[in-house]
Amino acid sequence: MLVILGFLMVAAFMFLILTKRATPVVALILVPVIFGLFAGAGLGIGDMITDGIKSLAPTAALLFFAIIFFGIMIDVGLFDPLVRGILRLVRNDPMKLVVGTAVLAMVVSLDGDGSTTFIIVTSALLPLYLKLGVSPVILTVVAGLANGTMNIIPWGGPTVRAASALGISPSEVFVPMVPSLVAGLVIVLLFSVHLGLMERRRLGSLVFDQEMVSVGGGGSDTGRPARRTGGGAGGDADGGAGQFIDGLDPQRDTLRPKLLWFNAALTVALLVVLVMDILPIPVLFMIAASIALTVNFPKVKEQGEAIARHSASIVSVVAMVLAAAVLTGVFSGTGMVEAMAEWLLGVIPSSMGPFLAVITGVLSIPLTFFMTNDAFYFGILPVLTETAAQYGIEPVEMARASITGQPVHLQSPLVPAILLLVTLAGVSLADHHKKVLWRATVVSLAMLAVGVLLGQIPMG
Repeated sequence: MLVILGFLMVAAFMFLILTKRATPVVALILVPVIFGLFAGAGLGIGDMITDGIKSLAPTAALLFFAIIFFGIMIDVGLFDPLVRGILRLVRNDPMKLVVGTAVLAMVVSLDGDGSTTFIIVTSALLPLYLKLGVSPVILTVVAGLANGTMNIIPWGGPTVRAASALGISPSEVFVPMVPSLVAGLVIVLLFSVHLGLMERRRLGSLVFDQEMVSVGGGGSDTGRPARRTGGGAGGDADGGAGQFIDGLDPQRDTLRPKLLWFNAALTVALLVVLVMDILPIPVLFMIAASIALTVNFPKVKEQGEAIARHSASIVSVVAMVLAAAVLTGVFSGTGMVEAMAEWLLGVIPSSMGPFLAVITGVLSIPLTFFMTNDAFYFGILPVLTETAAQYGIEPVEMARASITGQPVHLQSPLVPAILLLVTLAGVSLADHHKKVLWRATVVSLAMLAVGVLLGQIPMG
């Protein structure tokens, strides 16, 4: 019964999201509550949801203060030089813009934090997407694919979880998978080229004024297209997007050119300490945001205005994180996760035992999408690994296979970073999923295939 309810709950949630019959926040709350009551949770559902909120509270705090910190860095002009450089390289070519998005997302993803990556990529490139008429959905798809593929780096989280769950070294898991990572990134770039060419054909030949290649084009209409063929923007150009166009106005009052090097040093220090794992990430962003506010906006009124400028993004993202806590709390509290895992093990015939590593890689694609990494790596992977040991498959080989589903996992509505990305880009989660899920699946399967071909993941 729990297995059936678990799959029905997931199906109902995805149906409501993809058909746009409910917002993610509403679906994340009501669907689990209804199915949790059917599962016999009763009044205990309150404790389950509270436990889920407790587990995701640090994530909500992280996103709250990360949005404030990087929002301030955008306000004061830290990323303006980066934007100018990208604009000069991209010019008016949609294909170059999309490929540049992928490259920038890959580079920034080296810090291991998806939220940071999406804030920087969106703030730097969204204004140009809107000016050129390129669909913001393309931005979310390419950035999501790039970050999801890079998510297997040891400090990104999944690799460490897999290694910790099985008592092995993260380097043993990751280093042999570097060729798979490279293959995945190449496929992401190929998807980016294809999407860029499609947008180029859709928009036709565009000619923009020279002012388009500087941040000076910020909030004006001087960079309007001289000729356009094809359809419209193909995406929602409003919502979370407008704030970034205004935010990159070179005449904005919030610019602090004299503090450029201080802000750069503060940001670099934050990322260095983040990688060193000295303090919890939410604490780091709390401290960094407080320092940034104090130095850049010493007056109390200015500090309040700085926070208020980014309040819309904060409310949207934190609300979805707390709503996601309802789903995770009910999933684990009712025992649905464990029941679904045991059912999956039961339906795998013994003749498939020698192929359990590959099966684990394939299963990681849907399972890490529908549940948290913690649930998969600490709940399901150890059980699969114990079974695989009977067929001579090493734990490290199972761990390598298990991380290949990360490109798809990153697109899950249970991942706060992807909710942040679509919110900032003004894109609906449904539109993002329609374009990204099959591409992410291709990347995951390609990474798994490369691992098998090179002998890092056993195939029978």
